[in-house]
Amino acid sequence: MSSATLAGCGALALWAFLALLSRLSAGLPPLQITAMGFAVGGLVGLAVVAAKGRLGLLRQPGIAWLHGVGGLFGYHALYFLALALAPAVEANLINYLWPLLIVLLSAPLRGLRLGPARLAGVGLGFAGCALLVGSGAAFPPEAIPGFLAALGCAVVWAVYSVTSGTPRLAAVPTEAVAGFCLGTAVLAAVAHLAFEATVTPDAGQWLAVALLGLGPVGAAFFLWDIGMKRGDPRLLGALAYAVPVASTLLLILAGQGEFSARVVLATLMVAGGGFVAARAKR
Repeated sequence: MSSATLAGCGALALWAFLALLSRLSAGLPPLQITAMGFAVGGLVGLAVVAAKGRLGLLRQPGIAWLHGVGGLFGYHALYFLALALAPAVEANLINYLWPLLIVLLSAPLRGLRLGPARLAGVGLGFAGCALLVGSGAAFPPEAIPGFLAALGCAVVWAVYSVTSGTPRLAAVPTEAVAGFCLGTAVLAAVAHLAFEATVTPDAGQWLAVALLGLGPVGAAFFLWDIGMKRGDPRLLGALAYAVPVASTLLLILAGQGEFSARVVLATLMVAGGGFVAARAKR
């Protein structure tokens, strides 16, 4: 596994903390959390870029900004819309089509080979994810707009991720992600002011938002950019199904859930899928 693919795995590890930190920031409107989290991540990233004397790298063509901000904000906006219009369990299950789509899109968009082992690995991972987050799922017709939004966010994130490594966008330096995060924060803040009432965070919520900005909605996007541009998107797509499992396990360890046979079986299925995909030949 290359260092770039390991960086992508680091992003997956940070995203595992998203549910726990979101639970700790409960009480704040979702778009407000998004704006605050991305502002923290973007400002910290900007400080690091400035310390390296590389602020000039934020000057990128419009296509790079459209891709970066469109991917980050588009995914989160559609995800929140899905949760507002459809049951959370079903919407989350459809959202987790994005790892599968990353693997499938790697062939036509990046020219990477897809063998039976990779497809079997990602299929096993999706089955484990479905077992975990889709238990008791139902799909009422009135929730179709929400389901379409969930499918849209899966497509947006998959396309954003895979196209990051295409020739035209691979040349965009990872430092530019700091600007994309700040652009996302601005758009989220505008949407928040338009659709939500602002809530003043307490000390615990401030801490949770700060940790979100430093990790799942901050450093994770820089690591993911490296992984998608210089790593193996097929393997990262298969390994991404570890995120909901690890997230569930973290919630259990934090006293926010309980072990069950379903959790254990889902863990084994996702781990098995990742193992099969990792052993696949290039």
